[in-house]
Amino acid sequence: MLAFAAQYEAFCRRDAAWDGIVFVAVKTTGVYCRPVCPARTPLARNVAFYRSAAAAEHAGFRPCLRCRPETAPFCPAWRGSRTTVDRALALIENGALDREDVEALADRLGVGPRHLSRLFAAHLGAAPLQVALSLRIQRAKRLIDGTDLPIPIIAERAGFPSTRRMSAAFSRLYGRPPLAFRKKPTPSRRSQTEIIDDRQDLRHRQRRPAAADERA
Repeated sequence: MLAFAAQYEAFCRRDAAWDGIVFVAVKTTGVYCRPVCPARTPLARNVAFYRSAAAAEHAGFRPCLRCRPETAPFCPAWRGSRTTVDRALALIENGALDREDVEALADRLGVGPRHLSRLFAAHLGAAPLQVALSLRIQRAKRLIDGTDLPIPIIAERAGFPSTRRMSAAFSRLYGRPPLAFRKKPTPSRRSQTEIIDDRQDLRHRQRRPAAADERA
């Protein structure tokens, strides 16, 4: 267990070495952040540290929209040792709990479901299903931020069984629907369809003078 003082000192100096290892929850705002968040440093008494985004969310904190915890590097403190939790997380990231239950996941790892849950509580402070939900929301948030894919496609790719389930998860965590996070289109962020349409229009306009000459 990491000491509170060491974590708070790392947070105060925005130590990137801790990014992805701990998450900082601010009790006065109800938001959790990465330790590199550029926002003003809260007082120590108003801060709590969690070993995973899922644990912070389970405690009732919502992700910071400024430092975007969903983009934090995935580097738990025990990375490098092939533990059961490490292998379980790799399977969950690949969608294991999108298709099967915790008992099936535990069976693939050669442990019992209760033991797996105890390991997750010890290392991540959250249950396997909570971690899976957090990862789904993170995947969806990245797709919403970085693509112009339709929401139903994003829900499917993120591992949600339906758009309605994804919308409910976003509403519980962020207090707003997924579409609220979609940025307005800019010249540098245009859909592939728009680009293709523009190219076709340009070719059409380039052909028109030649066609006019032939008629003359």
